[in-house]
Amino acid sequence: MGNEPGSPSAAGRFPEGAKDGDSTMCSTEATPVETRLMDLIHRGYRFIHPRDDGGDLVAVVGVRPHGTVIDVIRLDAEDDATALRVPADEDDILTPEKTLWHCHGTAHHVLDELLALPDGVPARG
Repeated sequence: MGNEPGSPSAAGRFPEGAKDGDSTMCSTEATPVETRLMDLIHRGYRFIHPRDDGGDLVAVVGVRPHGTVIDVIRLDAEDDATALRVPADEDDILTPEKTLWHCHGTAHHVLDELLALPDGVPARG
């Protein structure tokens, strides 16, 4: 992901040359989006940070398998986020053939919806 043809560009979405651990990416207070991401980490989400050929951040992707489902969130920008719940047997969780639930919108909105999604029930929608 991130190096494939047709993958989204990071231009204008993340700070130029953003790297993991950059002090420019941190502040003394967490933003509402950062707080929600920490909530996801506490719930067991694991995150990857795909990069383009130049090393620039393309997206932030979080995944959490649980029970018979896998929850996925992809943040392309603060105003462009997508979350999915897919069956655990789905072959490609980033472009699934079947989704049980999905939400697209701002990072703030999508994170709120994902955090409100109950664990025990495969959602529809």
